[in-house]
Amino acid sequence: MEWTSAQLRSLVELPRRGTITAVAHALGYTPGGVSQQIAALEKATGMRLLRKVGRRVELTDAGVTLAAHAERILATEAEAVEALERARGEIAGVLQVGLFATAAAEILPLALRRARERHPALSVHSQDMDVDEVFDAVAAGAVDLALGLDYPDVPIPRDPALRLRRLYRERFSLAVPTGTMPGSGPVALADTRDLGWILPAADSYYGRAVRTACRRAGVEPDVRHVVTDTAATLALVEAGIGVSTVTDLMLRLRASVFDVVPLREEFERHIVVVVRASAESRPTVTALVDILRELARDEQRGGGRRGAGERPGEEWDLGGRGASA
Repeated sequence: MEWTSAQLRSLVELPRRGTITAVAHALGYTPGGVSQQIAALEKATGMRLLRKVGRRVELTDAGVTLAAHAERILATEAEAVEALERARGEIAGVLQVGLFATAAAEILPLALRRARERHPALSVHSQDMDVDEVFDAVAAGAVDLALGLDYPDVPIPRDPALRLRRLYRERFSLAVPTGTMPGSGPVALADTRDLGWILPAADSYYGRAVRTACRRAGVEPDVRHVVTDTAATLALVEAGIGVSTVTDLMLRLRASVFDVVPLREEFERHIVVVVRASAESRPTVTALVDILRELARDEQRGGGRRGAGERPGEEWDLGGRGASA
């Protein structure tokens, strides 16, 4: 029998994601592309691997059997990739990186410059994606590692197939139109009761984190504009349309004129690097993770306002399937 890693990955991801559309989203394919991958597997095995159950599909007994073996095949393939990288005797190869917009603008350029200087044979390819999707993209093998965001108030569910390492802690402040808040001292989230908010959707991790922090402070944010793009949010605050929470990294995206007011509450987010457990020892992955950690330490030593999230020697966050919003 002949099959490809992409075909096996499509099969393995189906019970995890629940639908062909979700599998396609995680792997960066179209739904039709995923269906073609599984159809090719069925042709190669001569057996039905999927069956329709109402409006959904699920694995047949043969599909379940093959998926279990496919997990081991893909794990062996990951071990082979790591062994071949070590056999080269240098950090070389292609590394696929997923990241969100602010990380692409502020963190990736420095990391790529240092990687090029230190490991000229390493080719890093990057893909900008929705920040809430980077964890699934790593788990599905669509990228080798990613920069993502985790919020203590609504932690990303811990997938045992992933490893997380915190790079930075960023504390949120409040961005308000110039002159909105009297005085220059910290304000409480409860002081925003009569202000209109600009926030992402409530089903995003960031949107849930802000709403959770506000509710803990005894106030329901009056969200008048649902905006995902950070630069657009900053422009709306500058125009006097409403208020929003910001971090130093977010403020770097767009030169804006408004007041940035400290919050009394401890409200923060963590910038993390995410890798698959099966790939955490790959030389190329380790090399780029080490560079990202160095950049975080450099910023802390240089007086940057973001706090480095890890000390040298700290372990990966292994997590569990637990804490979700």
